[in-house]
Amino acid sequence: MSTERTEQIPPGRPRHHALAPPAWLLKGLRPSPAPIPWAAAARAGVAMATPLAVGFALNEPEYGALVSMGALSGVIGDTADAYRMRILNIAVPQLFGAVGVALGTLVFGHGWLAVGALTLIALVSGMISSIGTVASVSGLLLLLNAVIGAGLPLPRPWWTAPLLLTAGGLFVLLLTLLGWPLRGRQPERVAVADTYRSLADALEAAGGPEYDERRRRVTQALNHAYDLVLGRRARVHGRSPALVRMLAQLNVVIPLVEAAPAMHLRGAPLPPEIPAAVRDLAQAVEGGRTERPVLDLPAPHTPAERALDAALRHAAAIVHLPDPDLHNVDDRLGRPASLTVRARRAVRDMMLSRASWRYGLRLALCIGLAQCLVSLIPVERSYWVALTVTFVLKPDFGSVFSRAVLRALGTAAGLVMAAAVLSEVPRGWWDVPVMVVLAALIPAFSVKGYAFQTAAITPVILLLSDLLNHQGFDLIRPRLLDSLIGCAITLVFGYLLWPESWRTRIGDRLADTVDDAARYVERAFGDQPDTEAGQRAARTARLQARRRIYRDMSGVRNEFQRALTEPPPTGARAAAWWPLVVAVERIVDATTAARVRVNHGAEPPGAEEVATVITDLRALAEGVRNADNPSQLRPSAPPSGDADSVLAPVRQELAAARAIASPGH
Repeated sequence: MSTERTEQIPPGRPRHHALAPPAWLLKGLRPSPAPIPWAAAARAGVAMATPLAVGFALNEPEYGALVSMGALSGVIGDTADAYRMRILNIAVPQLFGAVGVALGTLVFGHGWLAVGALTLIALVSGMISSIGTVASVSGLLLLLNAVIGAGLPLPRPWWTAPLLLTAGGLFVLLLTLLGWPLRGRQPERVAVADTYRSLADALEAAGGPEYDERRRRVTQALNHAYDLVLGRRARVHGRSPALVRMLAQLNVVIPLVEAAPAMHLRGAPLPPEIPAAVRDLAQAVEGGRTERPVLDLPAPHTPAERALDAALRHAAAIVHLPDPDLHNVDDRLGRPASLTVRARRAVRDMMLSRASWRYGLRLALCIGLAQCLVSLIPVERSYWVALTVTFVLKPDFGSVFSRAVLRALGTAAGLVMAAAVLSEVPRGWWDVPVMVVLAALIPAFSVKGYAFQTAAITPVILLLSDLLNHQGFDLIRPRLLDSLIGCAITLVFGYLLWPESWRTRIGDRLADTVDDAARYVERAFGDQPDTEAGQRAARTARLQARRRIYRDMSGVRNEFQRALTEPPPTGARAAAWWPLVVAVERIVDATTAARVRVNHGAEPPGAEEVATVITDLRALAEGVRNADNPSQLRPSAPPSGDADSVLAPVRQELAAARAIASPGH
């Protein structure tokens, strides 16, 4: 195995200096390089300060504070690119939040009835969160607002608080949608263009050490673009010409993406004209250009070069096509099912999933214990304990352990800002400009990391709480104490006592991906249909399988990054899987490259060689599934077979994957 393969170092590698903080903590405290979303920051400042100004003008500051609280949840949920997705991300959670605060208000002051009600709501919230991203935020708001309603003396009658909180969220949605008439399709178009740009970067790095990382960016960009375009198309009645054109432009990226691994395996850089031509396509997509380009490309000689040349010329023809055939654009590569079907599947999966029940029970246990504790022991602002538990115990948002520690640190930093505001700024109209600044910090800090987001949200919540409770600087100490209690409950009863907290799921997910790779090889090189229709169906199935594998690999990487933020031994075990994660990605790339070469003139592999590769892949999957770490895998014999076969790179990558277990690796 080459030096390049053996020296792959996972992100978050621990530092060895005796006084250095642990790697998992450094990873969470290191700000992300993501750019600041200035438009979102401006919207947040306006959305949260305007209700305060209206409240002061009407001499009802408490009402203004509640509307701002609703706006806060809308600001946190405003993370989508496409406008229709923003409607879902903001409006749907607001409905769940309204139900939550209504239920909480109804049990306010009812002692153990409130404890039981919040525990049951926590169970439902946790199970809902397993469905998907929007459902996760909806479950979060359902429980958060229920805790607020049960812990604060909100205005009566019971429907007042739900109405005000929902108004705040809808105000954020209104501000978000102001640009829709001018930029209605811009997010989808930009996403498609970004796919071409990321592909150009990958082609530019072909044959070099940076290719693997850039190819992963292509996968992320392609998945994101399909999610936006097909997600929007599922909600548009009929066939929109603009959406069909964007889908056609996205579909023709697939042959280019498939050709990239074949060019990378040559080991030599591509002529600069090729990445430049792909970047020109990106500009044409984003600008809506339709004039036919003049491609000046080097003459192809090998099957891989012919594949790339044909894919690039076909992409150029489709990208600049002004009027695509509305009924001849294939959306089977990712077309979502109808909303009714997806809802039925989601409910079924939620009710039958062990993971859903386990998370719901974990959350219910922690919320129930938090509520019992504050019911038995006098704790100021006791609802903050349950709020902290709710924010921290979100495994789909990242490591529970690191979130608990980072929330404590972020809360401490936020309290410093809150102390300055509550001690120096007089209550009243001065709160409006202060809220403009503090609210704008939430989107700006949220993209930098969880600790930074917590630091930005803390002073905002305290300022709004002061408008409801009029305690001023006296809010600081109970806020810190309650946050620490909530973090401690989560760490003990939501993390340490659950066996799955102490093991990484990387091996299981990686084994599933290797099994998918075996099926991919079988579809790519197994018996092919004789009819043209059958060949088209087989090609679509193969492309669907490839996309599913790359999506699965993205999930493995996300799980890997999450596990690295866990304390020892989980983080160290996760790091041990890194070389195998890279090796499996290369196996899939080599399989794709082999299929591309066969499509453009290379000799197809024999049936016996295909069967051997499939058997080896399934054996590797079984070994990964039964191993606690890669060192327990049995190394395989050196690859044998024809060195000129298109599957020779696949066999070599398979041997490299098994060699990870060899002594001295």
